[in-house]
Amino acid sequence: MYGEMSLSIAIVGLPNVGKSTLFNALTDSSALAANYPFATIEPNTGIVPVPDPRLQRLSELYGNAPIKPATVTFVDVAGLVKGASEGEGLGNQFLSHIRATNAIAQVVRAFEDPNVVTDEATGTHDPIRDIDIINTELVLADLQTVAKRLPKLEKESRATPKLKPEYDTLQEVHGLLDSGMPIWSRPDIDPTHLSDLFLLTAKPVIYVFNVDENGLSDLALHSRLAQLIAPSPSLFICAKLEDELRSLDGNDRAELLESYGQAESGLNQLIRAAYDTLGLQSYLTAGAKEVRAWTIPQGATAPQAAGVIHGDFEHGFIAAEAVAYNDLIAAGSLQAARASGKVRTEGKTYIMQPDDIVEFRFNVSK
Repeated sequence: MYGEMSLSIAIVGLPNVGKSTLFNALTDSSALAANYPFATIEPNTGIVPVPDPRLQRLSELYGNAPIKPATVTFVDVAGLVKGASEGEGLGNQFLSHIRATNAIAQVVRAFEDPNVVTDEATGTHDPIRDIDIINTELVLADLQTVAKRLPKLEKESRATPKLKPEYDTLQEVHGLLDSGMPIWSRPDIDPTHLSDLFLLTAKPVIYVFNVDENGLSDLALHSRLAQLIAPSPSLFICAKLEDELRSLDGNDRAELLESYGQAESGLNQLIRAAYDTLGLQSYLTAGAKEVRAWTIPQGATAPQAAGVIHGDFEHGFIAAEAVAYNDLIAAGSLQAARASGKVRTEGKTYIMQPDDIVEFRFNVSK
């Protein structure tokens, strides 16, 4: 049973790379965005709806029913600095804010601006060097966590042999971190043995390169940077442009994006990348009382999807009545879709699809 799922993304990066500007644009909020280190001390949090145009169309189909979209929580973490894992800057005070999130969006400066403060005496910036600084601090923080846990787990595994695989995994992770490598560099490591440690580098990372307007169309720059951080996903977003989009309506926003050769906003790109990276999808429920999107893992069965709504739905699952979104829209009503044979009855082994609109049948006495 999954329970209701919520997606949360930590926005991290060095000071003055555009993190808070991007956060404000993504969440349409007004967090302090200033050109000096530690403008963000306490993490700013913003909850935004997952863009899904299907919800409005379904609402209209059901007499303008209220809409409840899936949501993403963005956490704007204070700018990391070299030595953060050892208490430099604000140290572990804000590293801890990352632990509760599902994924990391690492904002990297990839624009030129002599007016932006940098910690380097030369006044230059290097995206890959900046990435290395952040990753090193995350690795060192994880190394401390694992090193504290290993001796205790070693004793426990001697007394309880079934813990030996967990100990072996943690020992392997310790060696990996000690060599300076993040856990995400080894996708073969069993994450179930690490889940209670909330390790930072066990979280998937999405690199968000903050470029200027010209950088949005600089495909050579995109290719160079994407190759350097592969296989992690990379996005190229202009925080200043995203900030401009906040004040525009739908049509003007689309026109401005098109003028820069962008098909969608940075918010849409980041949410889509997070869903793909975390292996998530949404399914829909619809009726006169509510039209709603529910987030589930890809590959979830119908009973597991029902459990996201309520645990009793999973335990007492009988069947799922499902119709594809396009089929329902084309039919014009659920009754018409049923009459044309487009509504299906699915059982316990059915694997949910992202275009499913579902009504579950269940027995709570089970």
